[in-house]
Amino acid sequence: MRFAGFGGQGIISAGKITGKAAAIFDGKNAVMMQSYGPEARGGACNADLVISDEVIGYPRLERPDILVVMSQEAYEKYGHNINPSGTLLIDADLVVMDGSPLPVKRVYAIPATRLADGLGRKIVANVVMLGALVAITGIVSREAMLEAILSSVPPRTRELNERAYTTGYEKGKEALGADS
Repeated sequence: MRFAGFGGQGIISAGKITGKAAAIFDGKNAVMMQSYGPEARGGACNADLVISDEVIGYPRLERPDILVVMSQEAYEKYGHNINPSGTLLIDADLVVMDGSPLPVKRVYAIPATRLADGLGRKIVANVVMLGALVAITGIVSREAMLEAILSSVPPRTRELNERAYTTGYEKGKEALGADS
């Protein structure tokens, strides 16, 4: 899977938290590679994550099965480079799909930034997206992801992050239901 967006959105953190959920709390194997643009904030970044029940022999992604895109630049760079049988999640507030056919059938537009803003802090949009990711893909268990989130954030923000995760999970379930 690949998380992509711009610096400051918590893209790398989302990858680390998902890897932690898989490896520590779900007992799977996980490896992550990350990439930043030349700028710290605002520049392109991505986190590639391989999760498997088996030993991971090669950690590099060519065409991810799951792609989470949280910026227009990331969509333009990675949106068409996904496994045709994969799943694409986009931040509906920050990504405008260009109308050209995508090589993937399952696309979910989650208003992560708007939902996070409604919770009082746009900074938790990545956690909202993690909730939607788990609801839609089941890549890790709901409990493992929550445990990974709560063990990765400062204690004073745990309640906010738990609400963000639950909000995203519910929105993901709603989006999945609309897809049926």
